[in-house]
Amino acid sequence: MRQIRITELVDLPQQNIRTDDDIATWKRTRGYRDYWLFLLRLNEAVVGYPIQQADEPCGPAITALLSMLDTLDGWIDDIPPLQSPQRFGNQAFRTWGDRLTERSEQLLCELLGEDMRTVIPYLKPFLLTSFGSFLRLDYGSGHETSFAMLLCCLSLIRFLDPSPEAERTLVLRVFVRYMRLCWRLQDVYRLEPAGSHGVWGLDDYFFLGYVFGSAQLRDQTEFPVSAILRPALPQDNLYFMCINRIHQVKHGPFHEHSSQLYAIATGVPNWTKVNSGLLKMYEGEVLSKRVVVQHMPLGGLLSLEED
Repeated sequence: MRQIRITELVDLPQQNIRTDDDIATWKRTRGYRDYWLFLLRLNEAVVGYPIQQADEPCGPAITALLSMLDTLDGWIDDIPPLQSPQRFGNQAFRTWGDRLTERSEQLLCELLGEDMRTVIPYLKPFLLTSFGSFLRLDYGSGHETSFAMLLCCLSLIRFLDPSPEAERTLVLRVFVRYMRLCWRLQDVYRLEPAGSHGVWGLDDYFFLGYVFGSAQLRDQTEFPVSAILRPALPQDNLYFMCINRIHQVKHGPFHEHSSQLYAIATGVPNWTKVNSGLLKMYEGEVLSKRVVVQHMPLGGLLSLEED
């Protein structure tokens, strides 16, 4: 994975996708290639490994990321949901978002250290779009992608070590912690799914958890793909975590409220095909959809130069 020096940067990331043609142009850029390669590296790094436990050792960069997410989680206790009737979302999420906006540079400075302060403007837009829309009071796969892009940028500047061991911990510790934080935000502030496909979507909120989880299961034979139809599932796998979460928040027959996941469980023969299929689906249904990527910042560390 290539390294980017701060002195190479010119434009700050911003919302650059406005038309379907813009998406086609973006997919030919160096930034798109860097992000896709980053995802493939994370995907391969976790094959055959369970979710790591909190007491397992990790490096200072991973520790700092986990500490930042813990801080954001603590703000939920400081900012309880408003008790007045609200049909969609809870307005207190905007207060949580205001605090994130006000303190984002401080958070990033504490994360990176003074020596890397100059890169903060190139990371801040990704951080601010990683947890949901403070205007629409929703969350979806575009916000999840913004967080993954933040991690990619941290790797491009070598704050994060681009080694298989570090990338494995990035998924099995940091991304897991991020998902749990977002689940809590969704529950406490009743965030709506952003651009949900309803019953025909893979998941109302997340996508990458299924990608990484299916990679974890690729080389094992203990759990067939159909195992997700027989809860309760072990919590040491991201795919199973996401399925268990669905059973917590949705009711009724699984094949009715999660038809895509049911079709995968009954129609795909092994986890290798599930994993490769989900990667293609992510590229087609998330990275290629204007309604998703139009809200994400692009540019800066994720260069818009044609590759």
